[in-house]
Amino acid sequence: MIARQDEDAPGWRRPDASMSLLADLFAGELLDPGYAEAAARRARRAGGAGGPRPRRGRLRGSGVLLVLVLTGVLIAVAGAEVRRGEPVAAEQRSRLVGEIGARTAETDALQRRLGRLRAETERRRAAALARSDAGRRARARLDRAAAAAAAAPAAGEGLVVTLDDAPRADPDAPGAQGHDAPGGRVYDQDLQVLVNGLWAAGAEAIAVNGQRLTATTAIRTAGEAIMVDYRPLARPYEVTALGDPGGLRDAFAGSAADRRLRALKERFGIGYRTRRAPDVRLPAAGPVRLRYAVPREEDGP
Repeated sequence: MIARQDEDAPGWRRPDASMSLLADLFAGELLDPGYAEAAARRARRAGGAGGPRPRRGRLRGSGVLLVLVLTGVLIAVAGAEVRRGEPVAAEQRSRLVGEIGARTAETDALQRRLGRLRAETERRRAAALARSDAGRRARARLDRAAAAAAAAPAAGEGLVVTLDDAPRADPDAPGAQGHDAPGGRVYDQDLQVLVNGLWAAGAEAIAVNGQRLTATTAIRTAGEAIMVDYRPLARPYEVTALGDPGGLRDAFAGSAADRRLRALKERFGIGYRTRRAPDVRLPAAGPVRLRYAVPREEDGP
């Protein structure tokens, strides 16, 4: 029989006395000083959650509010400036459009005057050259050179090829976007391909919307406008080729230019059609500026 030891007897120890350190750790009674200080700070913060926020938090909130207010003020000022500048921009654009129209009309008037002066000069030159055999031979050579350089008007039968942008979508139609489909516009390279194809088909002279083409003519794009020798064109684009209409059509049909334009018509809806013209009249082109030509030096005796 095992006798029970009295707990009050001297020298008595609890059986779990060796586990007291672990028990105190689990109970939170023994903490490192650093852990104890951190726990105390957490307790103070938890205890003051219902009280006033720390000063640093108030300052931080005030800074955020100030930034939001300044951002709103800047947005409001920018919007007011944009609304204030809209009438000025519209007025400047209207004035610029008016100036462009005035300069274009002035240029057209000067071009018509130049045409009249050139016609008068040609008439007097022809009269002077017709007075002698040498003059008539010189006149024949000048006529051939003028025809090759498009320096004289030309007339006769011909073929007219018309290109136009694709029709605009109906804004009221379901799914319509109210603008041309991508690729549905005629570009400068399309006119270049057409003109080169007509030259290859045997055209004697070509004009685009009344602008006579020469060996140095440039067909380019400026913004959304197509320009021929820096003169803007308006759609539709009529390319008139002087020559036998049947022969031109037969030679042009099935060519690389014809296949390209037909593909653009089928895929993007670009307008493309040809017609015979029994009476074609092409104006003379502007004077050609020889930038690199120099007089030929005569050989010595």
